[in-house]
Amino acid sequence: MRAILKKPVFLMAVLGLALNMPAQDTLSLSKALENALVNNYGIIISRADLDIASINNDWGNAGRYPTIGFTASDNFGYGILNETTTNRAAAGIGVNWTLFDGFRVNLSKIRLENMEELTSGRLAITIENTVEDIILGYYYVLLQQEQLKVLKTVMDLSVDRYDYEMKRKSLGGSVTYNVLQAQNVYLTDKANYMSMEVSLRNSVRNLNYMMGIEPRTTWIFDEVFEADTVRYDVLDLLDKMKSENQTLKNQYINLMLQENETALRQADYAPSIALGAGIDYSHNWSRSSDNPAQTSQGLSPYGSVRLSFDIYSAGVRRRAVEIARINEEVAQVEINQMEHALTNQLLNLYDDYDVLIALLHVADENLQAAELNMSISEEKYRTGVINSFNYRDVQLIYLNAALRRVQAVYNLVDSRTQLTRLTGGFLGMGASDTE
Repeated sequence: MRAILKKPVFLMAVLGLALNMPAQDTLSLSKALENALVNNYGIIISRADLDIASINNDWGNAGRYPTIGFTASDNFGYGILNETTTNRAAAGIGVNWTLFDGFRVNLSKIRLENMEELTSGRLAITIENTVEDIILGYYYVLLQQEQLKVLKTVMDLSVDRYDYEMKRKSLGGSVTYNVLQAQNVYLTDKANYMSMEVSLRNSVRNLNYMMGIEPRTTWIFDEVFEADTVRYDVLDLLDKMKSENQTLKNQYINLMLQENETALRQADYAPSIALGAGIDYSHNWSRSSDNPAQTSQGLSPYGSVRLSFDIYSAGVRRRAVEIARINEEVAQVEINQMEHALTNQLLNLYDDYDVLIALLHVADENLQAAELNMSISEEKYRTGVINSFNYRDVQLIYLNAALRRVQAVYNLVDSRTQLTRLTGGFLGMGASDTE
C-alpha cells in the first residue's frame, strides 16, 4: 500500500517541476549574436566609453572659445579704537580669450578626434572578440551535444550487452564474471554520459553569460553542426589583414596620437596672446561714532591684451620634444612589429586550416569504417565468434572515431573563425555570413 501511495506523489512532483520550468526557445547563431551585441557587458561598457569620448570631442574642451567669469565679495569690518564700522562690497564680470598659443587649440581638437576614433576602434575590437566568443561558444555547445549523442549510443550498446548477458545467465549460457564485466562497462559509459551532461549545462550557462542572458535560461540549438570547407587565397587574406584588421588600425591611430603629441610639445616654443575684458563694480560704506555714514561706489570697465613668451625653461621644452619624437618612433616600430606578428599568425592559421580540412575528411572515412565494424562485430558477438573483450575494443574504436570526427568539425570552425577575425571580417559581414 505504501508503494502505491508513493507513485502518485512522485508523479505530482515531476508534474510540478515541469510546470515551473520555462519554455525552451530556439536559439540560432544569428539570434545569439544579436543578444550579445545588445546585452554583452563588455560591449555596453565600451559603448559608454565611446559616448564619453564623443562628448569630450568638442571645441570648448580644445580651448577655442572664451571663458566668462563672475566674482562677488562682501567684507565687513569694525575698528575697536575709533569705533568705525565699514562694509566693502564688490562684483565683477570678466572675459578671457586666448587668441593664439602656437596652434595648440587646433592640435588639441585633432587629439580629441583621434581619441574618439581610438575609442571607437576599441569598441570594434570588443565587438569582434565578443562575436568570436559567441560563435565558438555556440559551436562548443553543439560539439558537446554531438559528443553526448555519441556517448548515448555507446551507453545504449552497453545496456544491450548487459541485458543480453543477464538473459544468458538466467538461461545458463553465461557466468557471473561476464555479467559483472558487462555491468562495469555499462556503469563506466553511464558515468561518462552524466559527466558530459554537466559539462553541456555549464557551456550553455557560459554562453548565456556572454549574451547577458539569465543563467538558467535553456535553449533549443537548431544550427547544423557542420563546418564550411571553403578554400582561401593566402595573398587575399594578407591584403585584407593589412587593410581591415582592427587592432592594426588602432595602432595607426596611436601613431597619429604620438605625432600630435610631438606637435603639441613643439607648440610650447610659440608665444601666447590673450585678450581680457570686463567690468568691476564696488560699493563702500563706513560709519564712526563721531561722523555720519559715508558711502562711495564705482563702476570700472577694463580691457587688456597680454603677450607671454617663455624665453628659457632650463631645457624642459627641448627634452619634452625629444621624448615625444622617441615615442613616435616607438609607435612606428610597434606597427611594424604588429604587422609581422599578425602575418605570422595568419600564415600559421592558414596552414592549420588546410590541414584541418584534410583531417576532417580522414575523420569522416574513419567514422564510416568504425560504424561498419561496429555493426559487423555486434552480430559476431551475439553468435559467439568474438568475445566480450573484442567487442568492447570495437566499441572504443567507434567511440574514439566518432569523438575525433565531431572534434575535427569544431576545430575547423575555430580555425575559420580566427581567420575571419584576423582579416576584419566580423565588422563587415552580414548575419548570413556569420552563420
